Amino acid sequence: MLTPGAWKKSSYSGGGQGDACVEIAQRATHIAVRDSKAPARATLTFPTSAFGPFLRALKSDHVHLSR
Repeated sequence: MLTPGAWKKSSYSGGGQGDACVEIAQRATHIAVRDSKAPARATLTFPTSAFGPFLRALKSDHVHLSR
């Protein structure tokens, strides 16, 4: 289990309480992602080497979806 201080909010979290986005926690072997609105719920965990390709795929899909 990750400690509360391990989580960092996205710079795109928006105004107010900043709970309209995701948080990540980076460890030596993996990166965990959780919903900032529901931090006690499940997290996604990626091997560190897979996180960059995951982000690139999200950005690519966002560009395609916004057209």
